[in-house]
Amino acid sequence: MPVSEAWQQRLADARAHRQQTERWRTRQVAKSNTLDFAGNDYLGLAQDPRVSEAQAAGALRYGAGAGASHLVSGHLEIHDALEEALARWTGRERALLFSTGYMANLGVLQALADRHTAIFQDRLNHASLIDGAALSAARSRRFHHRDAIDLESLLARSECAHKLVVSDGVFSMDGDIADIATLVEVSRQHSAWLMIDDAHGVGVLGDNGSGCVGSTWNSSEVPILVGTLGKALGTAGAFVAGDAKLIEHLIQFSRSYIYTTAQPPAIAAATLKALEIVQSEQGLRAQLNTNIAYFRHEALHLGLPLSDSTTPIQPLILGDEARTLSWALQLQQKGIQVGAIRPPTVPKGESRLRVTLSARHQHDDIDQLLAALHHCQHQEALCSPCA
Repeated sequence: MPVSEAWQQRLADARAHRQQTERWRTRQVAKSNTLDFAGNDYLGLAQDPRVSEAQAAGALRYGAGAGASHLVSGHLEIHDALEEALARWTGRERALLFSTGYMANLGVLQALADRHTAIFQDRLNHASLIDGAALSAARSRRFHHRDAIDLESLLARSECAHKLVVSDGVFSMDGDIADIATLVEVSRQHSAWLMIDDAHGVGVLGDNGSGCVGSTWNSSEVPILVGTLGKALGTAGAFVAGDAKLIEHLIQFSRSYIYTTAQPPAIAAATLKALEIVQSEQGLRAQLNTNIAYFRHEALHLGLPLSDSTTPIQPLILGDEARTLSWALQLQQKGIQVGAIRPPTVPKGESRLRVTLSARHQHDDIDQLLAALHHCQHQEALCSPCA
């Protein structure tokens, strides 16, 4: 078979398998008149005119793009200002900007770990953490979800001098929160460093919105803190916060930091404004928590298969891929966008609708979602005698 045909056959086989297992993904252009319960704009700052105006002003002052990597000529004063603000917010000596959260996790693990390092990850960690460990060539083990006993057992058997425990802060598909206190203690007992990716906690959790780690745990307890800017802060990019020696090491050795163009300065300007709003306007988080509580109360009253989550991520576990797609389509037909999450993103048999709540949602919006979900239940009940 000619080489070109061989490649075409490979693509066709992969497509057919995905489609047969109800796992084929499609991309759609988001409509402005759709109720969005799928995104991660938890505080509504992506639509806040103050953040948009700061971004526009930043573009006028600094230009549309940085034009080079941070180590060449792309690191501008606005980047410095944002890094300093993020460090203060999280109670760290320094912070380092990355262009995306995925790049931050890859960059940290690749820069710190090698084949002489042992990495221990929660089984439900984000794909970027799994991929970063693979890229580093470290010895990687995955402990049962939020299971400190399993983690301790794995750490006790390791003979590596350099051990790194890695966990999401808020787990992106389940919405539950890591037990940071226990991870800190277990890591300390086994002389391991602890890395927390708090992508979905930053801006949402903590007294000052700095996340499930934030200023509660210092850099000796959680040496590596990763946060993203494109979720609760409403902009784009990510940061790593820690002590000065860690940040200097990443600047020297993190390939995804060194070899990519710096974050557009207008994004940095917008993020500074968003950070100011998060720190000064406690009402945004209060409104978000009110929405979460209201949705959970009403969803449980309807008997919806709700997971045990107190964060904006509220999964409805439907189990079957076809069922999940059917519910998502019915919601879409009513102008409601909800994430339909299937394997391999989640384990087989745990397909779900990933409902995400925002401070921007009104009770009427949530009522529309609940009514649509109740309709899905009703349609299933009507069809069940025919099954």
